Amino acid sequence: MSASDNEQTSVSNAASLGENAPQSTSNTGATEASTAPAAENSNAAVSTPSSAAAAADVPGSTPKPATPVPKPKKKSAGSTLSSSAKRIQKELAEISLDPPSNCSAGPKGDNLYEWVSTIVGPGESPYAGGVFFLDIHFPTDYPFKPPKIIFRTRIYHCNINSQGQICLDILKDNWSPALTISKVLLSICSLLTDPNPHDPLVHSIAQQLLTNRKEHDATAKEWTKRYACC
Repeated sequence: MSASDNEQTSVSNAASLGENAPQSTSNTGATEASTAPAAENSNAAVSTPSSAAAAADVPGSTPKPATPVPKPKKKSAGSTLSSSAKRIQKELAEISLDPPSNCSAGPKGDNLYEWVSTIVGPGESPYAGGVFFLDIHFPTDYPFKPPKIIFRTRIYHCNINSQGQICLDILKDNWSPALTISKVLLSICSLLTDPNPHDPLVHSIAQQLLTNRKEHDATAKEWTKRYACC
């Protein structure tokens, strides 16, 4: 082979190499392009758990379990009573076991704050032989406030008016929480024996008592016979 033939052969080989070069480059680019999505998918797959972990760290992103609400404690039967009701129950037990002389008292039905009482007229008074009925109302703040007591039976007395209201110091300004309904009823009995004409509710009867005791007592006995005898 001559030198010119060698040169042509070299040129031809070089040309063929040049034609093949772009193809290999193209193939390399295609290979890179085809592997790029796989890499991205791989990265995405790897980053997914970390993203979920990061989301879990965000406050409020994960709902917290509800805090259980404690159930209210059931009250016992005794704890439902107020202090006034407990005091009245105690006095009811005492007056039932040891009633004051000539007196009795107890609730009307199931209402612990509404009582009825009876007082038998003292033997040494013009009210002897009579049975007098009284209504007793206990306030909700008893014993810090006095009970309200009304005569239901008519009585001729300077300290008890026609509406049954009683003028007695311990039922007004001289009331004390240390007093009990038993002591109050005893004081009312004493008032029947010893009226107080100097602090009257009915002034005409008080005046008669001061000026004509005999006439006063006769009228009181007549009223007792008319209204208080069974």
